[in-house]
Amino acid sequence: MRPPLFLVWPALCKHPMYTFLTLILVIGALLTGLAVLNFMLRRGLRAPRIGHTASLAQHGLSGCEVWLPTQRGKRLSGWLLPGNLETPSPAVIVLHGWGANGEMMLPLARPLQAAGFTVLLIDARNHGASDADNFSSMPRFAEDLDAGIDWLKTRPEAIPEQIAVIGHSVGAAAVLLSAARRDDLAGVISLATFAHPAAMMRRWLAAKHMPYFPLGWYVLHYVQHVIGHRFDAIAPLNTLPRVACPVLLVHGADDSTIRDGRKMSRRHQKM
Repeated sequence: MRPPLFLVWPALCKHPMYTFLTLILVIGALLTGLAVLNFMLRRGLRAPRIGHTASLAQHGLSGCEVWLPTQRGKRLSGWLLPGNLETPSPAVIVLHGWGANGEMMLPLARPLQAAGFTVLLIDARNHGASDADNFSSMPRFAEDLDAGIDWLKTRPEAIPEQIAVIGHSVGAAAVLLSAARRDDLAGVISLATFAHPAAMMRRWLAAKHMPYFPLGWYVLHYVQHVIGHRFDAIAPLNTLPRVACPVLLVHGADDSTIRDGRKMSRRHQKM
């Protein structure tokens, strides 16, 4: 006759195999929880894709749709608006923000083209009509901008030595990162950039009512692992001093999302 389980259980709990199996189950549960959390983070931080609503002709603008190569074998969709049909012109590349597209930046492109500039509007990967990729990030925005700069240098519509860049929000941070790594730009206009991605992420966590420790701390470190860059290395507050060309920082006085204008301006004044 077998003894009751409640009599055998204490002895089983002391067995080394029980301790080993318990450890395996705990580790398995933790890994499963992290995998679920990572999946939810990727979904929560994924940029929404908004397609174009009209063509250049429907917008009443002269130009053409173009496709250009970028990193990882992907292609970027763009609109090229020539400044002068007969001779090369100074050029401007315009980069949108998170979840936007090149079409949304047309209010900037119209006066620039009217003033004689060739304008290239590009959609970053996972945005607009451009190719999809496994994730989006500010450094990947900068990679796509670099691809646009290199491509535009080969075009007869642009003067290679006279290319400036304009970016908005995440695109504004990306133009500073790109400009900090190259010396061939004529100028940079940064519209509503954040000062540091860690501070931006902490504001996002607070809006989601997530405690910083341990969840928020893990989120910040996980995002840096995924994008392959430390926040300190790509923060506009730190890339701005390394930009060699003239920089114009623009922030809306009533902007409630990006509140880093004065911080960036003070950093710029110290340069």
